[in-house]
Amino acid sequence: MAAVWAGIDAGKTHHHCVAIDDSGRRLLSRRVANDELELLELLTTVVKPGDEVTWGIDLADGGAALAIAILLSHGQSVHYISGRAIHRASESYRGEGKTDAKDAAVIADQVRVRRDLHPLRAGDDTVTDLKILTGRRMDLVADRTRTVNRLRAQLTGVFPGLERALDLTNTGPLILLSGYQTPAAIRRVGAKRLETWLRNRHVVRADRLAEIAVQAAERQHTSLPDEKLAAQLVHTLAKEVVALNQQIAELDKDIEARFRDHHAFDLITSMPGLGVILGAEFLAATGGDMTVFGTADRLAGFGGVAPVPRDSGKISGNLRRPQRYNRRLQRVFYTSALFSIRHCDESRRFHDRKRAEGKRHTQAVLALARRRVNVLWALLRDRRCYEPTPPSALVT
Repeated sequence: MAAVWAGIDAGKTHHHCVAIDDSGRRLLSRRVANDELELLELLTTVVKPGDEVTWGIDLADGGAALAIAILLSHGQSVHYISGRAIHRASESYRGEGKTDAKDAAVIADQVRVRRDLHPLRAGDDTVTDLKILTGRRMDLVADRTRTVNRLRAQLTGVFPGLERALDLTNTGPLILLSGYQTPAAIRRVGAKRLETWLRNRHVVRADRLAEIAVQAAERQHTSLPDEKLAAQLVHTLAKEVVALNQQIAELDKDIEARFRDHHAFDLITSMPGLGVILGAEFLAATGGDMTVFGTADRLAGFGGVAPVPRDSGKISGNLRRPQRYNRRLQRVFYTSALFSIRHCDESRRFHDRKRAEGKRHTQAVLALARRRVNVLWALLRDRRCYEPTPPSALVT
């Protein structure tokens, strides 16, 4: 049986594939369209009877999704290698030029010599859906953040006192700005009528919000230049933020419905700080198959919460934060650790102990996140829910 290694430099419309043998000799170099028929033809060409082919690819989704799905459906072994790793590795190969063919050859050779590359596996439908839904949610949240920042900047140019007084992440102030944007307009309507207007739109604590708005309006009697046009923009932006909030709320319901279909829903959400959204993002980032990582240490490294050594010469024990990790997964681990400090006594005590040892807040939270990875790993491995006190049978 002959061993063959194939590297695919993935692109949006076309891929380039290079196949090499055990000695590194090039067997094939071909540019193929991102099309099912051409990819199947490539598969037939590379995979010969009796050969064992291992594939490497520099994308794990997006434009490479079709190629990966075809390879996995035909029982092929596929590994992911990041673009940064390819760039660094290419410096040790002959020639300074960069081409798709060279990148594909580097990928193939790296798959041949390395044993630490991340294997790609076919995920279940629930995880695939969660990847799409959580990705869409991240886009909407980013859009909302940008729109809120634009709203704050525009409101400052019209009514800086009101901008300071309102929390524009809440629904009530957004509804207020959709109707009234200038000091003169708020003074004309008055506190009582403004409170009634807000109550009719189901705003919580409408009396307090109306009082804050009128007080701010009483402190500004100067009309700023272009106030009318700026007020129209504030109205439009406030409406956009409200619409984005509604879209995110509806998407959260879809995410929860799909997440509940996964067999690990109860296990993951039993961890303090890991609610529906963060739990769904954890599945989307990891694929839900912990055997891919092998150990909790590798999962922590993949999530960027495990320090890496930076020793040299007489210097030892020098640790630093990693530079290559999954940013999305690190955010899940870090944010869930923050939430657990507020709601879990064990997490709060661990954080306080690290702070007493002289660590900064961020360092203490990262240390807690690293410890929680071990716990989450054990829960998924043993298929049991989190308990503050481990069962006596499992205590050693």
